[in-house]
Amino acid sequence: MIDAPRCCSPCLVVSQPMYFPWIGMLQQLRLCDIFVYYDDVQFVRGVFNRVQIKTVHGVGWITIPLKEWKRGQLINEVRIDNSRNWQRSHLGQLKQAYKNAPFCSDMLGLVDKVFSCDYTTISDIACESMNALIEYFKPIGNRTHFLKSSSLNVCGASSERLVHISGMMKAKTYLTGHGASNYLNHRAFEKEHIQVVYIDYQLDEYPQMHGPFTPYVSALDLIANCGKEGLDYILGTPLPWREFIGRREGEKSM
Repeated sequence: MIDAPRCCSPCLVVSQPMYFPWIGMLQQLRLCDIFVYYDDVQFVRGVFNRVQIKTVHGVGWITIPLKEWKRGQLINEVRIDNSRNWQRSHLGQLKQAYKNAPFCSDMLGLVDKVFSCDYTTISDIACESMNALIEYFKPIGNRTHFLKSSSLNVCGASSERLVHISGMMKAKTYLTGHGASNYLNHRAFEKEHIQVVYIDYQLDEYPQMHGPFTPYVSALDLIANCGKEGLDYILGTPLPWREFIGRREGEKSM
């Protein structure tokens, strides 16, 4: 097992719960001390209830159907359409896609265990699917404290709310993904003596089926192909926000 570099503790990650997410989400989890499922923010259709997998026909999607979804609903308010047997469909797609993978049984067993419970909302199953990935790839999560933002009663919006959550958690470091650079007020964190760092993903190629390698599929792909040794591919380093923004600006000017 390869040790991950450390952030200044306590290190906080706040992220929307995602259905069997890609390995980049697990790389953030490996670095943090506190993980907050951001379940009381607006749901974006087609982002949190579906994920890509690799198939013999190329990259495909497995999608949880929604029940009476309305624009503006929060993630923990969006209900699953359980009138359709989507679990059987997802298992069928996964069996077909990974039937020749060396650790297919590990992956299907994990999914089947998640599906053994009943879920009402997208938030519930997304959180449970992430918990299952964390459990499989221990020691990820062994030292991490998990909460849901809906339990914290924190007001505000955007960066202001994230700063409040960071303060409540007494975080010294706020670790986030690349998309946050489009809206995050870095100096608002610094004003509260909280360091902002971005995850510098390490997307090393691992053995993978069905054509050219891509890391942007569900971490179920990593399990099916590598089993427990997939932990060695869940790497990433913290990058201070100024360095991250500078790198991005440099890439745009090339």
